[in-house]
Amino acid sequence: MVGTRMGIQRQLRAVDGFTFGLYESLPEGSPKGAVVVIQEIFGVNNHIREVVDSYAAEGYAALAPQIFDRAQRDVELGYEAEDMQAGVKLAFEDTTREETLKDLEATINEASKYGSVGLVGYCYGGLMTWLSACEFDGLACASAYYGGGIVGEKDSKPKCPVIMHFGELDAHIPLSDVDAIRSAQPETPVYVYAADHGFNCDHRSSFNSESAEIARERTLKFFSENIGA
Repeated sequence: MVGTRMGIQRQLRAVDGFTFGLYESLPEGSPKGAVVVIQEIFGVNNHIREVVDSYAAEGYAALAPQIFDRAQRDVELGYEAEDMQAGVKLAFEDTTREETLKDLEATINEASKYGSVGLVGYCYGGLMTWLSACEFDGLACASAYYGGGIVGEKDSKPKCPVIMHFGELDAHIPLSDVDAIRSAQPETPVYVYAADHGFNCDHRSSFNSESAEIARERTLKFFSENIGA
């Protein structure tokens, strides 16, 4: 996904008045809808900006909110052990789920000016994608990648179509959890790949190009069927 950066950095205000950063990338011509990209625990870093740009290249207005700004502004972490520790602390100790959902709601509302809105999220963002799909009205669809913690929310009811992607080699999310999610959500397609956690990220050693491409094709097809439909 490496390429020339297309987007811009700007600010957005949540309903409680907090202002947070946002990376936004727009397509050439009129957007055919919008995609909100929800970050991993590593912040809106180069990889997430590349993901945003890649969805803009597919014709969508794409936006990634900096959902750690309430704790620490402009977080951009790498993928070493100390980065993971810092990211986990930011996600689960330094910010609250309620605050994060406020910022996601503001981003979804902003994205809606471009048309129907879909979500895609990775890792921690996969969990927040599922929670957003169950929390907010008016979303067109959501694609959640290896969301740790979804199993704890498996009985929630999504308000829009959702698909999920997991890696069978993922030590963080055992296949027993994936099976439990499948059983609780029989109408939600749950795909499993011969890959590890983080298989979509080409900046990580766990990147799996074949699995990433298949999951992306499924997500793009899913978006095409639901955004603007």
